[in-house]
Amino acid sequence: MTETEVRYPAATRAAGPNLAFRPDIEGLRAVAVAAVVLSHAGVPGLGGGYIGVDVFFVISGFLITSLMLREAATTGGLSLLRFYGRRARRILPASSVVLVTVILAGYHWLGFLRGDEIASDGRWAALFASNFNFAAQGVDYLESQAAPSPLQHFWSLAVEEQFYFVWPALLVLLIWLGLRHLTPAVLAVAVAASLVCSVWQSGVTWSYFSPATRAWELGAGCLLALVAGRLSRIPAGLSAAMAGAGLAGIVVAALSFDDGTPFPGYAAALPVAGTVLVLAGRGDAVLGIAPLCWLGRISYSLYLWHWPVLTIAGQAFGPLNGLTRTGLVLLSVVLAMVTYALVENPIRRSGRLRRSPVRTALLAAALILAPVAVAFVLSATSPGAGDGPQFPPRLGAPVAHVQL
Repeated sequence: MTETEVRYPAATRAAGPNLAFRPDIEGLRAVAVAAVVLSHAGVPGLGGGYIGVDVFFVISGFLITSLMLREAATTGGLSLLRFYGRRARRILPASSVVLVTVILAGYHWLGFLRGDEIASDGRWAALFASNFNFAAQGVDYLESQAAPSPLQHFWSLAVEEQFYFVWPALLVLLIWLGLRHLTPAVLAVAVAASLVCSVWQSGVTWSYFSPATRAWELGAGCLLALVAGRLSRIPAGLSAAMAGAGLAGIVVAALSFDDGTPFPGYAAALPVAGTVLVLAGRGDAVLGIAPLCWLGRISYSLYLWHWPVLTIAGQAFGPLNGLTRTGLVLLSVVLAMVTYALVENPIRRSGRLRRSPVRTALLAAALILAPVAVAFVLSATSPGAGDGPQFPPRLGAPVAHVQL
């Protein structure tokens, strides 16, 4: 037993949830990523598509907490080493590939001036601190008129990983202190405090990126996971009604919110509550269909690729027409499929890595350092470094932000 692992009494091992494959969750991921991508692609009427990120937060909290509870139930222990190893294999391979590619593409398509800025953003993103970087810059994610960073969407990964730096460790601490029974109460207090902070800070740039104002969204999924074993008792008719109402809430938020909606604050409660209802009620009949499940499987890679593809093209070539945006979305889907098949899935499911914490740790370090090193070398050798001559960007200066 490592120092990051705690043991439960044998009598509590049957308390964990049963995590059978749920096609409705794959379908819900598809809805979330479609809302984000189509909104960024400028599809009319989807000004609130950014709420897809909030849907992802709730799903993540639910699944990750369910996995931790299952581990505790089946093994009698909870290992932080195993937890962070799973996270590294799941998140880092695709994110590292995208970061390196986008940094290189920034220099190639936008010139060294813009490339240096993107390289700086890349270093923050590789260290899962993008949200602090953009908050410090005073970036308004929804209304900024400056050229957006092709890596700006990495803020959500940063918030998620910062949450998972705290939540599993807190759970381990409660178990170690013999206070596991207080887990729901402690989590509920934390969720309430974060929600209050979110409402209080609503409309402030920092609040959009802050882990303090976003933690309640992940925490809502965590709370649902704590009672997941009781969800099967819900009558079928009521369960279907819950899922339908939740999905309707998500759709209404995506269609009715826009850049002027104060967010997160009260407004975020609609997509968050909707997602909780869908997860609690299940919606296999609608969300479990094959096309949605397929899109849900590649949703992580698609989320990573779509924003830099759209923003680099927009900044390199100017305003994009609808046909061009459609082609760029399809290109993003192809890149996501390739990344999922060749990078994301093979590494995540690698038996050698899963059996060896050392191999996983070495791989994680390499995947974090790779984009940092690429960004450092390119920015250090850029003509903009020091007092070198100032050359114009290869394809012209960045244009003002266009709603992509």
